[in-house]
Amino acid sequence: MEIASDTYKTLSKPSEEILFKEKKSKFFGYAFPIQSEDEVKPLLEEIKKKHHTAGHVCYAWQLGIKTQNYRANDDGEPNNSAGMPIYGQIQSFEVTNVLVAVARIFGGTKLGVGGLISSYKTGAQMALESSKIIEKIIQVQFALFFEYAAMDKVMRIIKQEQLSIVSQKMELDCKIVISVRKNDEEKIHGIFSEMHTIKIKPVS
Repeated sequence: MEIASDTYKTLSKPSEEILFKEKKSKFFGYAFPIQSEDEVKPLLEEIKKKHHTAGHVCYAWQLGIKTQNYRANDDGEPNNSAGMPIYGQIQSFEVTNVLVAVARIFGGTKLGVGGLISSYKTGAQMALESSKIIEKIIQVQFALFFEYAAMDKVMRIIKQEQLSIVSQKMELDCKIVISVRKNDEEKIHGIFSEMHTIKIKPVS
């Protein structure tokens, strides 16, 4: 049985601004790590402010790890000549939780749909190439409930299995929230479930 991957690729920080020129048109490309759709609009507004002479700020974003949600926007360019080529690069680099935007300043010569597709694709590709792409591990969290007397046992397992502690409350009734790698979820749940003095619950 093949183990499903419990890692995904994203950006560690926003890319540098890149510039690609085609027949005097300038294409400024950017890539940003994002956690929610709410972050998209402010980032685009920032780019528009920076390049107030840009006729179009086209973009695509993708969010989600198991199930992915995406949007591509041509911002007034001919249909599918900008947003989808940018989105194609997000897929090509296999990154998620990312926004890629390309601002175009018209240089006086029309590029045609083919020229636009190629230019937006290159702008997005260069922005992603200049980004630091990192691999992240999908983590799940469990809450452990136990009496103080079981503390040593719990801590020994946490150390043995190299689990990270997210939070802890140490009183007569203790509660520790641990972070577990997705692929180890069943194994860790099993270890703690077998210990009758400890209750384990997933944290949603």
